[in-house]
Amino acid sequence: MQSKEVALLAPADGTVVALEKTSDPIFSKGAMGEGFGLTPNDNKVVAPVGGTISMIADTKHAIGITTEDGLEVLVHMGVDTVSLKGEPFSVLVENGQTIKPGQDIANMDIDFIKNKGLDTTIMTLITNSFDKISGIDLTEGIAKAGQVVAHAYLKSEDTEDTSDKKLSYDELATFIIKNVGGKDNINNLIHCITRLRFYLKDESKANDEALKNQRGILDVMHAGGQYQVVIGNEVTNVFDAVMKQLPNLDSDSAPAPENDNRNPISKAFGNLIGFITGSMSPVIGVIAASGIIKGLLALLTLPQLGALLNVKSPIYITVSAMADAAFFFLPVLVGFSAAKRLNSDPMIAAVIGGFLTYPQIITWGQATKNMFSIGSWNFQFLNYSYSIFPMILAAWLAAKCEQWLKKILPAYLQMIFTPLITILAVSTITLVITGPVIQGAANGIAVFINWLVSSSGWVGGLVIGAFYQLLVIFGLHWGVVPLIAQQIAGSGQSALNAIVCSTMVAQGAAVLAVAIKSKKADMKELGIAAAISAFCGVTEPAIYGINLRFKKVFASGCIGSAFGGLVTGLMHGTMYGFTGGLIGFSSFFNPQHPTQLNSFYAFLISSAVSIIVAFIAVWVWGYNDNMTMGKKVEKKKRPGSK
Repeated sequence: MQSKEVALLAPADGTVVALEKTSDPIFSKGAMGEGFGLTPNDNKVVAPVGGTISMIADTKHAIGITTEDGLEVLVHMGVDTVSLKGEPFSVLVENGQTIKPGQDIANMDIDFIKNKGLDTTIMTLITNSFDKISGIDLTEGIAKAGQVVAHAYLKSEDTEDTSDKKLSYDELATFIIKNVGGKDNINNLIHCITRLRFYLKDESKANDEALKNQRGILDVMHAGGQYQVVIGNEVTNVFDAVMKQLPNLDSDSAPAPENDNRNPISKAFGNLIGFITGSMSPVIGVIAASGIIKGLLALLTLPQLGALLNVKSPIYITVSAMADAAFFFLPVLVGFSAAKRLNSDPMIAAVIGGFLTYPQIITWGQATKNMFSIGSWNFQFLNYSYSIFPMILAAWLAAKCEQWLKKILPAYLQMIFTPLITILAVSTITLVITGPVIQGAANGIAVFINWLVSSSGWVGGLVIGAFYQLLVIFGLHWGVVPLIAQQIAGSGQSALNAIVCSTMVAQGAAVLAVAIKSKKADMKELGIAAAISAFCGVTEPAIYGINLRFKKVFASGCIGSAFGGLVTGLMHGTMYGFTGGLIGFSSFFNPQHPTQLNSFYAFLISSAVSIIVAFIAVWVWGYNDNMTMGKKVEKKKRPGSK
C-alpha cells in the first residue's frame, strides 16, 4: 500500500538544513520528532502546513499546528529564544484558527536575535512523528518561504507495525532508507549476492535493531567501512527498489565515509579489499554460470554415458566457446567493472583489457621464449587471458591517469587525448612492468594455496570445512572469492573451493533438518527456502535466518562440513568451476580429462557425509520447537574497520 505524502513548506526565506546539522542538542537528535531546520534571511514566517493552530507559546517563539491527517507540527523560531520572553516575535494567528499552507503566521526580528548571540534557525518538527509517519524526505539548500522542501510519509494501518509483515520491495526499500539514516546519510550503495552494502556518512545514525527485526532482512553488520544489510536471495530486487528511490545516487563509485576514523593502514587495507571485491562481484555470476556449462559439457562427453557429444562436433565447440568467453575475456569484464567502481571511464579500461586479450599478444604470451626489447632491457610476454589482478591494477592506474589528464588538458582536448594517452601509457606499463609482476605473484599464490590444501590432506579439509562458514558471518569470505577465481582462471582448478562446497551443503542440510522437524509453519517455510538457497551455493539466508539464531544448528552444520571437508581432503578432490553447493556438481568434472572422475566421486561422498552428519546432529541435538529463537546475531567489526 502506497504511503500518503504530506508536503512540508519552507517557513521562511533562507537555507534548509537537515535536523542533525542544527545546533540544538535536543532537536538535532530527533528527540522532539522528525523535521528540518531553516536559517532565515527574512523576518516573515509562514505556515509549513495547513491545519488548525493548536498551540501558541506564551513567549511567542513557538507555534503548534495540527493537520487534518493528525500531524502535530511545531514551528520553533530560533534556538533558546524562550529566554527573550517574546520580545523579537509578533504572532499573526490565534489558537483554534484554521490556516492554509504558506499563510503568514508570525514575524521574527532576526537581527535582534543575532545581537543577543542566539541562533536564528527555525525548526519545523512533527512532534508525533513516531506514531504518525514512516519517514521524511528533505531537499536541503536555499528556499523561498512557502516552497515545498520536504515530504512526510504517513503510516497506514497496514504499515504501523511491519516487523512481522512481508513488505513489498518498494516498502522494504523505504524502510531500509529510513533506518540507515535517510537519503542524506547515504554516500553510495552497491550489492553482492546477498547484501546491500551502504557507504554511509555516519553509521551511528543507522537503526540496527529496527533493521534486524524486520521481516525480509536477515541481519546487519559493519565491516570495511560498509554498512551491510543482509537480504538474501532477493537482494537484486531490493537493490533496484532502493535505487529507484535514490535517483541521484551513483552506485558505481564508493566514496569513503566522511567520519572514517580508522587508522591509515586499516583504512587502506579496507579500501583495497573493498575495491577488489567490488570489482569482482558483478563478474562472479557469469564465471559461475560458465563453470556449470563447462562441467555439463564434460559430463556429456563421458564414455560411461555413451559420449552424447563429440568434442570435435560443432555443437560442442560452439557451446564451449560460450562457456570459455567469460574466462578468456576476463580482463575486459574485470576492467569494465573496476572502472565503474572507481567512477572512471569503463570503456577505456575495457579497451586495455581487450589489448591484454588481443590474439597476437596471447600468441606471444603462450610462446615462453617470445620477448621484446626496449633499448638494453628485455621483457617477457605473458598470456593475460584468464587473468584478474593485473587488470584490476590497470583499471586503477587508468583512473588516476584520467584524473590527472583532466586537470592539465583543456576541455576541448580531453575527449580525444584523455583516452589516447591513458590507453597508451597504462597498456605499456601493464605489459612491461605491473602485469608480469602481479600475474606472477597471483599465479604463485594460487598454486601455493592449491598445493597447501592438497598436501595438508584430511587435516586441511577438516579445519577449513569446520571454520569456513565463520568467514561468511563476518563477510570476510569475499576476500577469499578473488583467490578462488584466480586459481580457477590460472590453473583451471581449486582444491580450496571443493572444501568450501561441502560447507554450503552442510549448512543447507542443517536448516533443512529444522524445517522438517519443526511443527511451526513459518519455520518450515523459512527453513525450506533457506535450504534450497544453500544447496544452490548461497548460505547466508540459512545462516542469518535460522542457523545462527539457534546456535546449535549452526554448530551442527559446521560439524557436518568438517567431516565433509575431511573426506574431500582424503580423496584429494578439486573443483574445475566456481559454483558450489549441490547445484555445482558439474564443476567437479575435469573438462580436459572427462574420464577422470575422482573429484566427482569425492563430491558425491563428501556431500552425502556432510548432509547426513549435519542433519543427524540437528535432529538429535541442535533443535526442537521448545527452544527460544535468539536475536539476530550482533556482529563484531572486522579488525581495523569502523
